[in-house]
Amino acid sequence: MLFLYNLLTYAAMGAIKIIALFSPKIKLFVNGRKPVFEILKQKISPNDKVIWFHAASLGEFEQGLPVMERIRERHPQHKILLTFFSPSGYEVRKNTPAADVVVYLPMDTKANAERFIQLAHPDMVFFIKYEFWPNYLNAVRKRNSEAYLISGLFREKQVFFKWYGGFYREALKAFRHFFVQYESSKQLLHNIGFTNVTVSGDTRYDRVSKILERDNSLPFIEQFINGKTTLVFGSSWPKGEAMFTGFINKSADIKCIIAPHTVGESHIAELKSSITKKTVLFSEMEGKDLSAYEVFIVDTIGILGKIYSYADAAYVGGGFGTAGLHNILEPAAFGVPIVIGPNHGRFPEAVALVNLGGCLVVHNREDMENTLTKLVYDAAYRAECGHIAGTFVHMNRGAVDTIMNKIAQ
Repeated sequence: MLFLYNLLTYAAMGAIKIIALFSPKIKLFVNGRKPVFEILKQKISPNDKVIWFHAASLGEFEQGLPVMERIRERHPQHKILLTFFSPSGYEVRKNTPAADVVVYLPMDTKANAERFIQLAHPDMVFFIKYEFWPNYLNAVRKRNSEAYLISGLFREKQVFFKWYGGFYREALKAFRHFFVQYESSKQLLHNIGFTNVTVSGDTRYDRVSKILERDNSLPFIEQFINGKTTLVFGSSWPKGEAMFTGFINKSADIKCIIAPHTVGESHIAELKSSITKKTVLFSEMEGKDLSAYEVFIVDTIGILGKIYSYADAAYVGGGFGTAGLHNILEPAAFGVPIVIGPNHGRFPEAVALVNLGGCLVVHNREDMENTLTKLVYDAAYRAECGHIAGTFVHMNRGAVDTIMNKIAQ
């Protein structure tokens, strides 16, 4: 089966190169991998001590970051190597100060894996959540590096638990210890013979809790809000926008901030044209009296986390499509009640917070308008939902301490 996996990997590489001719994102995926080995040669010497973190994309990076920071404190003499599989992770975090070297992970061929491990020669390896590459794991095991899975998430349908998944199960032997989010993942691993498992929880709760300690002030947002009740619509997609813009247009005496997932000019123009309220864009705010506007469209990236600190309630996008629900834990950490779409079943934190009442699910435009109306005009209800959300994040912290304490043993 490993032979078949390698054959399919080479076939996929060929197909991706063809697709890259027509897709800018896939072009980044392909071209970004070309200089990886040369970068490793330049930035990692044979005498360097190295600790390697691998994240599939941006979300996994956020999960791994609090562990990365603690590892840096514990092992200041080591270089931190960070790899990404996806352009959406690498392109956003390629200059992160959390790591000394940031590169794409070359495709999982045996030759690539062996060369990568030879050049990086990591003493410790951390894979985050659920991305597993058999050839890399086999190379890590061969080198006898300390390998850990953090915030692991396993499901019964994964190949490890199928009759034909023997080569994947063998690759899992590279891990010295598995730190998983839920008891169900621990039980699945136990069922295939792995007992080196700890239910540590999700490191994202530690990550988002730390944002409360930073300076989240944005003077231009304060000027825009001007003391009024504020709704933040974060990481929104067109399907969700079509459902909440009607409420915005009918609402009175509130401020609305929209931070779309896509900030391309055409989409921003279309979004702005759908709003009848006086609207200002982030890119056009210079020199304007922001307090005179009712809607603020954030046509940039990187400041949504801070904007959530100003929200009285927040809508988080992704729940009306298939791309996936965006991060609800950031607004929850600030004690903000959250509204989401119905497609959230794959996100355990959303399911849990919905059950508790800190996150509210809407299915259509009528649901959206009724829910937002209640949150805006019923201050006691809004405060109760927000308190549940903030407490939920606070009570689920501690995964990083659990991981670090176990690694130290």
